[in-house]
Amino acid sequence: MAEQLINEFTVNRPIDEAWPIITDVERIAPCLPGAQLQEVDGDVYRGIVKIKLGAISSQFKGEATFAERDDTAHRAVIKAAGKDTGGRGQASATIAAQAESLSPTSTRCVVTTDLHITGKVAQFGRGILGDVSAKLMAQFADNLNTMLDDTADVASPSPSTEPSDVGVRKIEGPASEPIDLMELGGSSLLKRAAPAILAALVVLFLLRRLRR
Repeated sequence: MAEQLINEFTVNRPIDEAWPIITDVERIAPCLPGAQLQEVDGDVYRGIVKIKLGAISSQFKGEATFAERDDTAHRAVIKAAGKDTGGRGQASATIAAQAESLSPTSTRCVVTTDLHITGKVAQFGRGILGDVSAKLMAQFADNLNTMLDDTADVASPSPSTEPSDVGVRKIEGPASEPIDLMELGGSSLLKRAAPAILAALVVLFLLRRLRR
């Protein structure tokens, strides 16, 4: 399944301060719901994303790298790919971020994601992913702005786009909480699951009739 998702968020900082932060993967990773950055290998970032749907939990392990980056135009493209460690599916994405100044103290960033999903994870279909991604982006923006408000040093230097020769660097950080898909897309999930629930009820009704 392929789907394009378009979301945006606002950073409460002027664009010259916001852009280096937005493109600092290591710094913003803790703000991403369900995500945990585990290691950096040159310009490759590796980590996991945890999700759950009711009692069912999944964990995607993958990596991301900058495919393009233009600090003057405030545009960046990230390629990412991962797979469910339980073998239930794979995902890949091309993520384009474009920032623009809203005011002397705020910056808007539009994120366009071309997402490809295979396996059981793809069964939720279109629409649901759009609802979930919009809510996740809102959570990310809240977390990011809270982090900036709590941090005195908001203008961290822009990370280098040149490959590093220092080898793999492990990132030690707190474990992430899984993304609760039922909480984020509850109504949409229930609407999509309704036909399956109805079919199950019909089967149960027929079985009971046959047993009589």
